[in-house]
Amino acid sequence: MSRIHMIRHGRPASTWGDADLDPGLDAVGAEQARAVAEALLALPAPERPTRVVSSPLRRCRETAQPLADALGVALEIDARVGEIPTPTALAPDDRPAWLRQAFEGRWSEIRGDLDYGAWTRDVAQGVASHPGAAVFSHFVALNAAVSVATGGEQVAAFRPDHVSVTVFDLVDSGLILVEKGREASTQVL
Repeated sequence: MSRIHMIRHGRPASTWGDADLDPGLDAVGAEQARAVAEALLALPAPERPTRVVSSPLRRCRETAQPLADALGVALEIDARVGEIPTPTALAPDDRPAWLRQAFEGRWSEIRGDLDYGAWTRDVAQGVASHPGAAVFSHFVALNAAVSVATGGEQVAAFRPDHVSVTVFDLVDSGLILVEKGREASTQVL
């Protein structure tokens, strides 16, 4: 058995539909990144991450970097734990409405140009391929990993807050949910 911590990125400098398609963190998000690094470093040695993995997107990389620096390890990038792919025909301005609709249903009901059930399994395999790691990712990807671990079908099974830490154990190459991270108290993502 091996423990994996999956962390949602800190608060970004802009949100859905803004001009910046790959925002970094705002000042609050940067402080959240430092705080989550401290919290993970304070875990008992057998539970403490020894690797740091991130989605390719800037908000995740910036959230992950303080932990990587503190551990003295290179930040590993894994696109499998990245943001949910937007359908290719969808304009960037239409992504927020598409996501809101997706959040109301099941993985199999998401309209788009790929099999989103298969995408959830790819996310879970990506997470599972990093035993002992802190994996910095996104709201939807966290829900994908939890769905695979629990057999759930709802896209928004829980609402992980910024820098929320969800804990999995890796058993026989599969994710076992130990604890969902702190949930957001508002509807704002």
